[in-house]
Amino acid sequence: MAGRLTVHDRHQKPIYDIVLEPDFGRLKEEVSLLNSTSKKLCIVTDSNVADLYGREVFDILSECSKMVSMFIFPAGEDHKNLDTVRELYEFLIQKQFERGDMLVALGGGVTGDLCGFAAATYLRGVSFIQIPTTLLSQVDSSIGGKTGVDFDSYKNMVGAFHMPRLVYTNLSTLKTLDDEQFASGMGEVIKHGLIKNRDYYNWLADRAASINGRNLADCETMILESNRIKRDVVEKDPREQGERALLNFGHTLGHAIEKLKGFTLLHGHCVALGCVAACAISVSRGDLTEDDMRGVCETLEKYRLPVETGGLAVQEVIQATKHDKKMDGGTIKFILLKTLGEACIDRNVTEGEMKLGLEAIIR
Repeated sequence: MAGRLTVHDRHQKPIYDIVLEPDFGRLKEEVSLLNSTSKKLCIVTDSNVADLYGREVFDILSECSKMVSMFIFPAGEDHKNLDTVRELYEFLIQKQFERGDMLVALGGGVTGDLCGFAAATYLRGVSFIQIPTTLLSQVDSSIGGKTGVDFDSYKNMVGAFHMPRLVYTNLSTLKTLDDEQFASGMGEVIKHGLIKNRDYYNWLADRAASINGRNLADCETMILESNRIKRDVVEKDPREQGERALLNFGHTLGHAIEKLKGFTLLHGHCVALGCVAACAISVSRGDLTEDDMRGVCETLEKYRLPVETGGLAVQEVIQATKHDKKMDGGTIKFILLKTLGEACIDRNVTEGEMKLGLEAIIR
């Protein structure tokens, strides 16, 4: 059980590999290919992941590098900020990390985003590796080079594009995720099927029991296909000038909900709500049928994802979208579905249509 994809630049030159393995057994070999023996490595991880995998990864990397350090920060989205980045800068300076050395992001999306941003900006850019340990990070945030931190209550408002040198996914880490975290990852997975591959979306709907049960063979098939979809989009549009925006399906309203809920709902749960709202708009335009939307809701619910929420005012959510970093020339690049498996960018979604979409999910 193993998989590999290569991510290329726009000239088809290989940039990095995405490696799927059942354990950390090949991590030393993969990292060694990056000439690591002459480098210092700094593992960046949070307090939860450090207890689970920190020692094992530290010992493996110690065999293929000049020196390994570990920077541990408190777990949680509220530590994904410039204060934590500043502490990491100080740590790297004290350890005398140079431009030829490398950071290693061990953990979920918060760790990957924060470590990647530090790598992009420390000494004007050092290399880094992604070792994603949550489903959300394995299928989404570890791939594509988007890095960043939150600024006050604005999610990922400060960031940079900085590609990793390697993404190493240990599939067995899925076994240590709680059901809520696993479901959060499925929000992004189902999104991939909805925007690019109807057959994949249908397969996900059919395999819910097996995937929820963490059948690693099915999880590998799923992660590999989601990685392939994201890889293909990112290769065509690495800096989100066009098609890459399709990956934001469900995110415009989802991010607004996430912010207004004070990040008490996980990212993938908010994406799921945003997907349902976007589907409602697509139904109103005649692109999706009511049956299509009902099926999307049923699939999300199979994976323990919400299709409605409360405690929000529709107009407040609409107002929050106007602070989204994806605004372009004062208008929102909204992602809608032309049909299941085919998304499009729309800059003409009205407040009335957003109200209609939100009324489908806010009870």
